[in-house]
Amino acid sequence: MSQVTTNINFRMDKKLKEQLELLCNELGMTMSTAFTIFAKTMVRQQRIPFEVSLSKPNADTIKAIENVEKQENLSQRFSSVKNLMEDLNA
Repeated sequence: MSQVTTNINFRMDKKLKEQLELLCNELGMTMSTAFTIFAKTMVRQQRIPFEVSLSKPNADTIKAIENVEKQENLSQRFSSVKNLMEDLNA
């Protein structure tokens, strides 16, 4: 049984479209196939199939996270909240 198809048109930044076309070609698919995969996944999962978030850490935050993970370039340790507050207020 043949499926009936329809066209969908929308606008996209030209550079983004070019980058998407290159990636799709490298993956061996068309942009149409990529969007169909996205749509089928969204319908099947009943959600956007990836996290949508505005919270992207800036370079300083990323560096701070890396420092904590490596235990490098950390501030001094405090034995109490009182000592911490005294240092912050100094």
